[in-house]
Amino acid sequence: MFFEISRKELLIPLKMIIGVVEQRQTLPILANTLTYVKDNKLHLTATDADVEIACSLPLEDGAVDIGNEGETTIPARKFFDICKSLPEGAIIQVETTEENQAMLKTGKSKFKLQTLLAEDFPSTPQLTEPTEFEISQQELKNLLSKTAFCIAVNDVRYYLTGLLLEIGDGKISLVATDGHRMAVAQHQFESEQEASVIIPRKAVLELSKMLTDDDSNVKVTFDENHIRFELNEALVITSKLIDGQFPDWQGVLPANPNKIVIGETALLKHSLTRASILSNEKYKGVRLTLTPNVLTISAKNAYQEEAEEIVEVEYEGEELEIGFNGTYILDALNVVSTKMAQFALSDSNSSCLITEEDNEDCKFVIMPMRL
Repeated sequence: MFFEISRKELLIPLKMIIGVVEQRQTLPILANTLTYVKDNKLHLTATDADVEIACSLPLEDGAVDIGNEGETTIPARKFFDICKSLPEGAIIQVETTEENQAMLKTGKSKFKLQTLLAEDFPSTPQLTEPTEFEISQQELKNLLSKTAFCIAVNDVRYYLTGLLLEIGDGKISLVATDGHRMAVAQHQFESEQEASVIIPRKAVLELSKMLTDDDSNVKVTFDENHIRFELNEALVITSKLIDGQFPDWQGVLPANPNKIVIGETALLKHSLTRASILSNEKYKGVRLTLTPNVLTISAKNAYQEEAEEIVEVEYEGEELEIGFNGTYILDALNVVSTKMAQFALSDSNSSCLITEEDNEDCKFVIMPMRL
């Protein structure tokens, strides 16, 4: 196998696939990227056995000699680090040798990397009787940005370590929760199909990196075990699905909260950020005190240090005092895209529902905490 390519062009797919390669591997082959040349295209694939990213890009005419198509696997991290460290404008030649090595040459630099057999690389999963739909990259990116931050990390309740994707009732819904908070983002979606799957956190994070703000579509295909995102002909992400029962998220939404607070999103964020500086380092608790048209945010820590922020809001209800993890509220406000944010509460023991101004398709639920 032989190909010649510019550093700039090679870095594009390498940056896309490197995120899925773990530093520590159970199998040596998983530290490598499947690299092959076919039909004047360079193909790079990486996987951790759960999530696979496959990229391809055309090589310039003459970059591949006839008869020099082939395949191998190259250590992904070393391949990426070498290319990244080369000077801009460098032209890289990659050639496999009979000694199970890949030779990288550019200018006065030369590198030999140990390769492994391509046939030992895990094969791409095949989907059986899949469900398919398309959605714009921009809309999917927006839905993910409003939910992914709530996915649990290393939770024994494995179904919480993924993102629920649900289609039905004329909507596509993405839902994430870590047991202390929940994020729901929905979008009008015409489909006669009804389905729901749980996508692992790693796949969600890698997909989020790849999506752009344009109107081109993502083709989503899934069956009972795997899901595939085709962003274009040159980039495909395939992932195992989480097998489990996601919580009844609609039942978690507060029913008819009667205390409605409307405040300026940016002002609330700044006030919470300042108050949280003096909150307990572990629990990040802040106390919210509501009186007519005034929200007082206060925090204190074990060193008897205290912070208080007074924010003007729209509120006409009874006085209420309630504690929350300030970071959870900030995370929700950071993805609110409207000038004003709405807080809906019932009492000091009930969860808070945060929504965007005049938008019911984006909801955040945060459980209270005792301070």
